[in-house]
Amino acid sequence: HVQLVESGGGSVQVGGSLLLSCVASGDTISRYCMGWFRQVPDKAREGVAGIESDGSTSYADSVKGRFTISRDNARNTVYLQMNSLKSEDTALYYCVCRADDAYKYWGQGTQVTVS
Repeated sequence: HVQLVESGGGSVQVGGSLLLSCVASGDTISRYCMGWFRQVPDKAREGVAGIESDGSTSYADSVKGRFTISRDNARNTVYLQMNSLKSEDTALYYCVCRADDAYKYWGQGTQVTVS
């Protein structure tokens, strides 16, 4: 069982940057695909970025070129560097761990507000 704790959210002006962190415990994440989702009220959760165990990455079109996902397996931590933030990036951001062919483990979320 993997526990995920996000941090780094907050309020920032349009064009600003934030670095989200996700610390995992209960298992080492090196063999898992990790990712970030986000959600705004009354909308479905949206996949933002993912990183495989081999380090390959994928991004939603809406964040390509602005967001960067990375992982530090030694620290059991995943990061999301968010640059050139837009008001439409405002959301609750979740760290996720993919196991057993599903996004099985979720953090509690960290709020990002861009205005």
